[in-house]
Amino acid sequence: MRDVLAEWRPVVDDAIAELLPRAVDEAYLDDLFGPPAYQYDATAVQSALADPIWELLDRGGKRWRAVVFLLLVEGFGEDPHDYLPYACIPEILHNGTIIVDDVEDGATMRRGDPALHLGHGTDIALNAGNAMYFLPLKVLSRNPADLDDGTRLDAYEMLTHELNRTHLGQGMDIQWHNEKEIRVGEPEYLEMCACKTGCLGRIVARLAAIVTGQSDAVEAAVADYAQSMSVAFQIGDDILDVEHTLDQAESVATAAEGGFDDDFGKEFGNDIREGKKTLMAIHAAEHAPPEDAARLEEILWAEDNSDEEVLEAIEILQATGSIEYARERALSLAANARDHLDGVPLEGEAAENLREFTRFVVEREA
Repeated sequence: MRDVLAEWRPVVDDAIAELLPRAVDEAYLDDLFGPPAYQYDATAVQSALADPIWELLDRGGKRWRAVVFLLLVEGFGEDPHDYLPYACIPEILHNGTIIVDDVEDGATMRRGDPALHLGHGTDIALNAGNAMYFLPLKVLSRNPADLDDGTRLDAYEMLTHELNRTHLGQGMDIQWHNEKEIRVGEPEYLEMCACKTGCLGRIVARLAAIVTGQSDAVEAAVADYAQSMSVAFQIGDDILDVEHTLDQAESVATAAEGGFDDDFGKEFGNDIREGKKTLMAIHAAEHAPPEDAARLEEILWAEDNSDEEVLEAIEILQATGSIEYARERALSLAANARDHLDGVPLEGEAAENLREFTRFVVEREA
């Protein structure tokens, strides 16, 4: 999977640059947005949109959503290069949600550097993130694959439906980490993930099916595949946050033995510091002794956490077997995703690559 991602990432970035160049000028603005009523300020657009967006994109990200779209197109018997502009749609949407999420969560780090709102300001970050919800629609209006009007309408309607549901998921997530008690159970958590993360996956799959003219049944099957895989990805991401924190703690302890002193750094333990009600936290609250469950809620609710408190919360997750429970749940969802592909007619290596992605999203180390 790493080879597939490494092969496609620069190709996807080139396609994104066709839609949003690194250097913006008035000719580009005229072409994409139409002639100005008075006068565009290309310098302002450069600073407020192109620079922060490309700063985030250049920091990393695997582009796996775009790659899954391209693999599905290939599996449907089409040349993925013919549909590259459409692969940009879920990738730009995803990165837009990251920018907005970081503002809403008060995150300090993203992909190894300060979150965008800390470097560019909250106003610039929110505007750029919101613009990334709408910019991909220009792909459909430009219609590079010469889709008929009915197909384009189907794509528009799908995007608006799924994007609305992402905000349901984000709303649930925000509300829960603004509450002290862990009052929700696993079904609510999974529904939040299915909306917040799963809908972006569904966009990937449904768009590939729509633009290549697949049946409703195939579209539904690949949408379920992508949703299950995306929820598995989210759970895996939560586990990685815990594992990276433990790795960082071990490194700090080793350095301290050698005469150095350090702390974890805010990039690690983010979910605990932000008070997120992950599947691990929900499972631990249900299975820990009452005093440990109350202490976990107290740590998650705190305005700020020391490194020791972050580790204390993780110890509660470990004592209840919640980390391993979450891992098994993610693996089960990944297997469920593979099951959804069983009745889908896919050609060539794409079928196996799509199955392999379900393992990669859970077993990855970063």
